[in-house]
Amino acid sequence: MFANIGWGEMLLLVIAGLVILGPERLPGAIRWTSGALRQARDYVSGATTQLRQDLGPEFDDLREPLSELQKLRGMTPRAALTKHLLDGDDSIFTAFDKPTEKPVSAPTPPVPPTAGAGAEPAEQPGSATPASTRFDTDAT
Repeated sequence: MFANIGWGEMLLLVIAGLVILGPERLPGAIRWTSGALRQARDYVSGATTQLRQDLGPEFDDLREPLSELQKLRGMTPRAALTKHLLDGDDSIFTAFDKPTEKPVSAPTPPVPPTAGAGAEPAEQPGSATPASTRFDTDAT
């Protein structure tokens, strides 16, 4: 019930209880709270036991869909689709997971050196992108 409350939160609750209730009433409040939680837990377990006795084997039939729902909550969407729609055959998904091979292209010819040191690099013939990207330094 309180599995997700850490020691830091417990310490904060105790300090808040000391400030709000004071040191005189805090131990009594802790005892009352723990007794109320214990009693509520006993009521819930008693109701479960009584339902199990009253319904008998039908109780397990009621629990079966709930356990199936709990299993679905833990599944990823891919696993749920594979299990229920494809009967566990995930070959349709594994076809998309395989890395595709890059097509081998012919090597590009070397770029001849340019005339000046400050000149922009020339574009390669047959290439759609320039050898270097031009940008405006004042725009950034």
